[in-house]
Amino acid sequence: MKDEPETEVENTGRRALFGMGLTLSAAAALPASAMVASSKQGPAAAPGPGRRRLGKLEVSSVGIGVQNMSRTYQTTVPSRPEMLNIIRAAFDQGVTFYDSAEAYGPHEVERILGEGVQPFRDQVVVATKFGWNIDQETGARRPGLNSRPEHVRQVVEGMLRRLRTDRIDLLYQHRVDPDVPIEDVAGVIGDLMREGKVLHWGLCEMGQGTLRRAHATQPVSAVQNEYSMLWRGPEQWVIPTCEELGIGLVPWSPLGVGFLTGAIDAGTRFAQGDIRQAESRFAGEDLAHNLALVALVKAWADRKNAAPGQIALAWLLAKKPWIVPIPGTTQMAHMRENVGAAALRFSPDELTELNAAVSAIAVLGARLPDSVLVHSGREAPAKTTEK
Repeated sequence: MKDEPETEVENTGRRALFGMGLTLSAAAALPASAMVASSKQGPAAAPGPGRRRLGKLEVSSVGIGVQNMSRTYQTTVPSRPEMLNIIRAAFDQGVTFYDSAEAYGPHEVERILGEGVQPFRDQVVVATKFGWNIDQETGARRPGLNSRPEHVRQVVEGMLRRLRTDRIDLLYQHRVDPDVPIEDVAGVIGDLMREGKVLHWGLCEMGQGTLRRAHATQPVSAVQNEYSMLWRGPEQWVIPTCEELGIGLVPWSPLGVGFLTGAIDAGTRFAQGDIRQAESRFAGEDLAHNLALVALVKAWADRKNAAPGQIALAWLLAKKPWIVPIPGTTQMAHMRENVGAAALRFSPDELTELNAAVSAIAVLGARLPDSVLVHSGREAPAKTTEK
């Protein structure tokens, strides 16, 4: 769950091709062949220009989430050939970090990504996620979560087939399973690493204690959490803990599911089935209040000769050198715009001013429906010793 959605309501002020108008970062200026991602666990040298490190895993400063490439938030089905074009054009722009999950589709997004990156598979980092209870034959969703070690093994075999690869560069637990000790999960991940099927691993939306236990059992490279100007919860403990442990942070929904691009206003109505219908931050008085953030990014966009979404992404990039946002899109122009955010810089005084302005706006409303939010911040059960 991440990504900038393609909205039915287009913002007439959106600079559709702004990413091409900016001077590209060193990463985007490099040929794609120069952006080969390192997956070796040797001594960590400084990351190359336009690249960042998640633990010991080197990736481009901005990645791309492909969640909506099988179905958008509006429940429409994008053109598969165009999605493949976007995946490949992103590589040409310097992107080496692609994010998917077995739950997206389910399974179909992994198939799209596997086909899309096949021409340059060895030059990119492919990330995916396990953890929901999904039938491996039919793709049908079953109730609850499933991180039982034997199930994880079965899921990984399916992922390798769908992604057309012999290894997963970064494998996350999508949500913490309340019935499986994290030590058991980390244990099977360690086995898969020794077999060469998984190179790095991470967790999503976990509790703090679970992160520490996981990292102590099998070092974690990355944590994925919602994080943006619209949701700043990770600033409480996720960012400090990641910094302490040397773990990278990958924000999903770095554009606030489209909100921070200026594509949502007081008159926006969401299509049936769009998850934003169930998020109170996008409704009524909460939405009216939260639009102050949109006004803020638009004002800074004018000031920096950028697009609003680029301001939101550059703000994240300025937070820590090991934060790598993964905005998603199903439109070529938006992908180019998102990648162009890596070239945007704030002076120290500008950053102080922008941070103060963001902090002054308290976001109202829930970030997710209760049925989804219940799985965030969860702690795995304790590992018991059998007698």
